[in-house]
Amino acid sequence: MQRFLNMVKIGTHNGSFHADEALAIYILRQLPEYSKSEIVRTRDPATLSECDIVVDVGGVYDHASKRYDHHQRGFTETFSPDFKTKLSSAGLIYKHYGQQAMSQLLGWNLESQSSKLELLHNKLYKSLIEGLDGIDNGVNQYPTDIEPAYEESTSISSIISGLNPWWNEPVQDFDAKFKIAVEKIGQVFSDKVAYYGKAWIPARDIVEKAFKSRFDIHPSGHIIVLDEYCPYEQHLFDLEKAHSAADKPTNCENVKNYTSNQVIYAIFQDTNGGYRVRAISVRPGSFESRLPLPAQWCGLRDEELSKVSGIDDCVFVHATGFIGGNKTKAGAIEMASKSINLATNSQ
Repeated sequence: MQRFLNMVKIGTHNGSFHADEALAIYILRQLPEYSKSEIVRTRDPATLSECDIVVDVGGVYDHASKRYDHHQRGFTETFSPDFKTKLSSAGLIYKHYGQQAMSQLLGWNLESQSSKLELLHNKLYKSLIEGLDGIDNGVNQYPTDIEPAYEESTSISSIISGLNPWWNEPVQDFDAKFKIAVEKIGQVFSDKVAYYGKAWIPARDIVEKAFKSRFDIHPSGHIIVLDEYCPYEQHLFDLEKAHSAADKPTNCENVKNYTSNQVIYAIFQDTNGGYRVRAISVRPGSFESRLPLPAQWCGLRDEELSKVSGIDDCVFVHATGFIGGNKTKAGAIEMASKSINLATNSQ
């Protein structure tokens, strides 16, 4: 009996549950001090007052006393000044304890890996947690009411809500279903943390190295060469934004009006041992390139392409000019450099 009296208690509301408090509790239980905690589901103020930490109930947000509700009038907390979405209990707990939880999941030292954890903290909020905050707080994802083209019920918030007992189940055991919800959304969270920590961060390191050495490739700074292929474009946009206020002037500033902190071509080795030249999109997700490879090269292959371009070992250029290939790294760099020089000279 004494063991249960001394157990750390996390309080949340009883009855129907949502994704935000399920994830909040999962995050807390990744921390050593809450790993063996008891979950107390109630709305009784006296019982909640005995809990060590309370989420999504109680009408109070106070980090010092470990109370994290977001339903009270006047609550306007956001993750940071860069975000406008009001936090739910998921966002509140993630804001204060997310980095600690991720360090536990990844086996990273909280201090020595602080810069990487800060990157992950912001990335995961934008890619996962903000959506939960927006849904729980009733924030429209789109600024106008448009009739949807189809029904969508595959979001994690929808799936977690669907775990609540049915209205006509003979036994409505909300607590048992809530435990399942915590495990299910926790798996989503931990999978995301693993991906961003073990794949997304290493990719950023590769892109950042290429970005910093871009002037060694071409005087304009418009070409990067990746040491190995990785998902690079979003990292590149982030790095460009971070360096927008301090950079070397470009020698080709008239090329599509892009400055030296904006990359036009990325070069990387393909699976066949050759090299690709990929035109960077004008914005994330866009099919429009900042500078397609020259129109006179488009749709050509092998010897014909080498003859027209004046570059040895060419393999192909796509009909739209968004990508091309060469047998060698030097040849791929020459393709990108010549494309920039041709565009510059024609302006």
